[in-house]
Amino acid sequence: MNKPLDHEALPAQGGWSREVNLLAAAVPPIFQTSLFTFDTYADMAAVYAGRSHQLIYSRGDNPTVMAFERAVAELEGAEAGRAFSSGMGAISATVLALVSAGDRIVTVRNVYSDAYRLFELMLSRFGVVVDYVDGTDAEAVEAVLPGAKLLYLESPTSLAFELQDIARLARVARTHGVVSVIDNSWATPLFQRPIAHGVDLVVHAASKYLGGHSDTVAGVVVGSAELVGRINASSYAYLGAKLSPFEAWLLLRGLHTLPMRMARHMSSGLALAERLRAHPDVELVRHPAFSDHPGRASLSGFAGVFSFEVGEAIDVPAFVDALRLVRIGVSWGGPESLVVPALAPLQLAKANCFARFGISPRLIRLSAGVEDETLIWADIEQALHGARR
Repeated sequence: MNKPLDHEALPAQGGWSREVNLLAAAVPPIFQTSLFTFDTYADMAAVYAGRSHQLIYSRGDNPTVMAFERAVAELEGAEAGRAFSSGMGAISATVLALVSAGDRIVTVRNVYSDAYRLFELMLSRFGVVVDYVDGTDAEAVEAVLPGAKLLYLESPTSLAFELQDIARLARVARTHGVVSVIDNSWATPLFQRPIAHGVDLVVHAASKYLGGHSDTVAGVVVGSAELVGRINASSYAYLGAKLSPFEAWLLLRGLHTLPMRMARHMSSGLALAERLRAHPDVELVRHPAFSDHPGRASLSGFAGVFSFEVGEAIDVPAFVDALRLVRIGVSWGGPESLVVPALAPLQLAKANCFARFGISPRLIRLSAGVEDETLIWADIEQALHGARR
């Protein structure tokens, strides 16, 4: 999963020596440098002429970042990858590389809130039209695909945790010449491999499960060498959202423990979801494990993030404030358990996808961490009891 760096591909100047065996390092080194120097004019000219692949500047390529890109591409079964300083950096660069003024995007309702704001607040300024469709209805998606430039999926979706039949939609998208992209942050490459189902590009908010320690903000996109090359050539270098070498090193560390962490997140998440389903003050639990949708077939496991809606007898702010072990926070995927309520009515953002798609203000998202699940449940149970009106 985490291959050592190819020392033959690294510059030999600047105090480095090819005699040093970087392959002997158990952990890839951090190349904390902004630039790479050249011995001669001819060496630099050869790079600019495309005759050499020597590195130039870390906003383009850096060995530590490249190691992370290769690792995620390998996990997803992709040819190439490009890492960014945030998940939105990856999403923005990917979308902007694939659409032009006047193009049309097809996406799903309840898409990630900042992706929705990208579509509504920025792309609309350039005449890009976005169709939001019920992603659970494959026929509805297929009906609007002809003539679109991009199909943007997220399975399961944010907060609502709705699934899409990604294999079917990817197949139809290719029939119509539409590039398909999916946000796979929730499932990770361990539990869902969209490229094997025909999706063209996969994006991750690597801040979540790939990093896994709540100490890194990053993003990555992987896919064919041709499509990643389009991103490199048209948007990556100019948006400036490059990933730092140190954060890439933290992400490589996170990938080492991804399988064991995801196993714990899954078991705790399923146990908590089952207990919440049986609780008299919980009206609905939104977890892909409880779905019979065809999209479940692409999942080989389940992450620890899901949502539930409490009944009228529960005071939502009182419940959130009564939690002690479970903390309040907007992200997920780290070792700590987190909740975030659906604060749609209070959001100041002009483009509010929660309000547009009817997310209930009684909905609460829970991210099961790696703590003892009995302790997490005890905290949730006492908070529900204390929040009864």
